Amino acid sequence: MKKEALSKTFGKNVRGARRKQGLTQEELAEKCDLDFRQIGFIERGETNPTLQTMQKIGKGLNCTVNQLLRDS
Repeated sequence: MKKEALSKTFGKNVRGARRKQGLTQEELAEKCDLDFRQIGFIERGETNPTLQTMQKIGKGLNCTVNQLLRDS
């Protein structure tokens, strides 16, 4: 999978999990100790998050990084 496609997939899955839990980007960012703008960039696939950031987001959403990387 290309790097760009992986970023888009991760972002799409983060957005889906966040919305399913009824969280705003700001609320998720607070849970993950991240800036809310970074959540927006990630959800749009505009940035490649570090492994540490991916792990923080997974923890904030109560799911694994693997789940967030799955191409559905």
